[in-house]
Amino acid sequence: MRVCVSDEALAKMLAEDVPHGDLTTEALGIGDQAARMIMSARHAMCLCGSEEAARLIELAGGEVTGCVASSARLAGGEVLLSARGSAASLHRAWKTAQTLVEYLSGIASAAADILQTLKQAGFDLPLACTRKNFPGTRALSVKAVQAGGAVAHRLGLSETLLVFPDHRVFVDNAALPARLAQLRRRAPEKKLVIEVATIDEALHLAECGADVLQLERFSPEELQACKEAVQSRGLHVLLAPAGGVTVQNAVAYARAGADFLVSSAPYFAPPRDVKVIFSRN
Repeated sequence: MRVCVSDEALAKMLAEDVPHGDLTTEALGIGDQAARMIMSARHAMCLCGSEEAARLIELAGGEVTGCVASSARLAGGEVLLSARGSAASLHRAWKTAQTLVEYLSGIASAAADILQTLKQAGFDLPLACTRKNFPGTRALSVKAVQAGGAVAHRLGLSETLLVFPDHRVFVDNAALPARLAQLRRRAPEKKLVIEVATIDEALHLAECGADVLQLERFSPEELQACKEAVQSRGLHVLLAPAGGVTVQNAVAYARAGADFLVSSAPYFAPPRDVKVIFSRN
């Protein structure tokens, strides 16, 4: 995978951590000494952010001598990045690079864990991760879920047709079929996704021509009942549970008949620990 943010954005990360120089390194007088730095996984992880970490080190004046690509599955103790340079340059990049890899690998690992759990249970369902990432981190968050094997549910409001109940508040129910037909004419290459909260809503909007029904906070049992009701009416629509989908219940949703899963859970996963060791060069 490539670096997914600009040098300017990475430079701002460095400047945030070192706004007026590295007081400790400078006061100790060690900045000019030749140094090496090795980053390794403390525990098993799906790696993400190594390319950005490497670029941070380069922008700080260091030289990267080895870098494992994002999406790699690492065992505990495996080296993911090595670098050399002055102690000042490596210390400047150290904590920003480490923290970025830890957070992104947490997201990637959580997505990978859901997909692995599904696979072990005999299911091959796509996992679509929402845009509910921390604001300002979209590019990095999307890279992380993709590194874990998931796909982006939608990258932003400009990309997809997703009709929420919050949209339908402003449309009379009698006019809804015509408005949905209007959406199709305005964006004929897009699938029409509609979020629903009840089985009755699901059936009505499937009859209105939805391609995908996003089942908000449906339990696996409710999803199964919805699937049976849709099929009994001869309606052809994909069903995707959303809201509360985690590694703990992913298989239950798959068994209930989900066509794919929608989740924000990976964005809130704990970071994966990265160990950093410095040595004299």
